Amino acid sequence: MSVSVANSGSSALACTPAGRAALERLRAWPGERRVAVGLSGGVDSSLTAALLVEAGWQVEGLTLWLMSGKGACCAEGLVDAAGICEQLAIPHHVVDFREHFQAQIVNFLVEGYAAGVTPLPCSRCNREVKFGPMLQWAEQERGIGRIATGHYARVHHGDLSDNGRHQLLRGRDSHKDQSYFLYDLPQEALGRLVFPLGELTKADTRAEAARHGLRTAQKAESQDLCLADHHGSMKAFLDTYLAPRAGQIVLTDGTVVGQHDGIEHFTIGQRKGLGVAWSEPLHVVKLDGAMNQVVVAPRAQASRSGAVVGAVNWVSIEPPVGGIEVEVQVRYRSAPERALLTPLPATDADRAAQRPHRVQLTFAEEQFSITPAQAAVFYAGEVLLGGGLIQADRVELHAAREDMHGADEAILGGCADQQSPALEGEGAVRRRDARDLVPGSSGRGLVELADLALLRHEGAVAGDLHAARDGSADALEAPPGWHDHSGAHHPN
Repeated sequence: MSVSVANSGSSALACTPAGRAALERLRAWPGERRVAVGLSGGVDSSLTAALLVEAGWQVEGLTLWLMSGKGACCAEGLVDAAGICEQLAIPHHVVDFREHFQAQIVNFLVEGYAAGVTPLPCSRCNREVKFGPMLQWAEQERGIGRIATGHYARVHHGDLSDNGRHQLLRGRDSHKDQSYFLYDLPQEALGRLVFPLGELTKADTRAEAARHGLRTAQKAESQDLCLADHHGSMKAFLDTYLAPRAGQIVLTDGTVVGQHDGIEHFTIGQRKGLGVAWSEPLHVVKLDGAMNQVVVAPRAQASRSGAVVGAVNWVSIEPPVGGIEVEVQVRYRSAPERALLTPLPATDADRAAQRPHRVQLTFAEEQFSITPAQAAVFYAGEVLLGGGLIQADRVELHAAREDMHGADEAILGGCADQQSPALEGEGAVRRRDARDLVPGSSGRGLVELADLALLRHEGAVAGDLHAARDGSADALEAPPGWHDHSGAHHPN
């Protein structure tokens, strides 16, 4: 289904410095200026289209129909997206992606929950449903080789970067930065993306949208994943696909302290809502899919000094051959934490999935509620280096901790040229600070569930809520990926 109308734009001057700078960049863009804009019906994507029109680009709107019914990706979003295209006098195309979304996201999530893990849907959706398929559709059906979205992130394209790669950077607005969810986009996709809002704050966006008189200028943001909007709540979505599975809440020594109605309703680090009375506060430290048990313990037992990360996608740099110091985010809203990153050999499952990069992270300080099946994303200041999927605890992790004894001291001491103990016998490769691999650094996507069978066999830990609005893990009450997005999953 598509509706096409003529093209026109606003003649008013941008009212914010960031808006004026965005227009200048778009007007100075080299090469073809024909673009399809991914429109969700919110203010972010609406202003993206408006700025491109104002800058003289040939713009067409593209909305993915992901589900039937209510929700930001459904009826309301379609109506507002169509209204914006009519207001801007640009063509509008609605593409029915419901079957693809069901297979790639809904079925993927259900399979993960059934296995006792909680996949992060947003990065997978960006790669498998949004950017890749949108680029393919735009090129095949409209002859358009570039798309733009309302994400708060930036791309330095290869001809402008310092190492020839398309580099992904944080959005200027630290409260809205969405680069975390884009870490798994491949180079070929990054090279064809435009993010006009990367230098804007949310306040800038609303001010510029009001200048254009956009109908979505004051539209409220969705605070949940589209699936939660669609079903009314995340619990309702889970209950639609997964039958109740009553089980036990136990201590790490196996002592039964309570009952639950399904491990999918719990998350690592959760304290509230356990329904357990104990002599000290207890947190969820593991979700045992094989035994259908929620394992709880005092907070200290929910902290980890390291993690193995698989299915790594290297974005702004080539895969490092030795250890490097990085800043890591293990949740969307978490602060970056310093860590030593050391490459590991690929497993047979990695190679079979064509995701051959795997690393060991050793944190400078222990981290609370590190959660398998969630994303760990690596940064050097504002540059996103890459990221991958946190793996379940295994013997290799504990062995690696012993091998890397003293690495924390090296990180804290800034000894960037010290040989990593974990790399002895491998040509005396020296580890470096990640900034060394990103020339010009300021100095400040999809996650495949690569080995679902392995995670199921090991009774892998599920879940992570990114942290509640105040950043306190004590407030965690729901599985990861469903809260605190503020449009991160699908920009408004």
